[in-house]
Amino acid sequence: MTRRGTRLTTGQDRGWLSPCVCNTLRMVTRAVTQLYDDVLRPSGLRVTQFSILATIGRIGEANLKQLEDTLAIDQTTLTRSLNLLERDGVIERASHPDARIRAMKLTSKGRRALAAARPLWARAQDKVLREWGTTAWADAQRRLAHLLRVAVKKRRPSRGQRRAQPNPTRRRRGRVAG
Repeated sequence: MTRRGTRLTTGQDRGWLSPCVCNTLRMVTRAVTQLYDDVLRPSGLRVTQFSILATIGRIGEANLKQLEDTLAIDQTTLTRSLNLLERDGVIERASHPDARIRAMKLTSKGRRALAAARPLWARAQDKVLREWGTTAWADAQRRLAHLLRVAVKKRRPSRGQRRAQPNPTRRRRGRVAG
């Protein structure tokens, strides 16, 4: 398969894949994201936007913490995406008793955009599942869910444990801190 001058593997040629788990997952994610984005293009949404809208649509109203946890996305990336979606008029702030909590909901334009994108998303999903197989995907999904739990757990310090403190003798901007 060729895309913008870069040869992407189909999984048949493992020689193209990196022995690094992270690099291989990122390669696959980029290629699959491009496939979904290509299929979703007529809706005007990218798959990342579709995922956020679908999550908000499913929950009804969602705050940043719910979206971060549900989508396993960092706050900076999520905030940037939400600002763009809000600018485009597909989501809006929902009133919340605690004014510090940013809750979002779909607008009527957002519900229409999501409805238009769903059949396109289903087409991309079917294309991938036809190639890979639903049984293989179910197994991969189970394994990836485990990997996700491990990665998230490893990122969070356990109780009583603090993150490593910076070395006070490390050189900063050409001088020794102190």
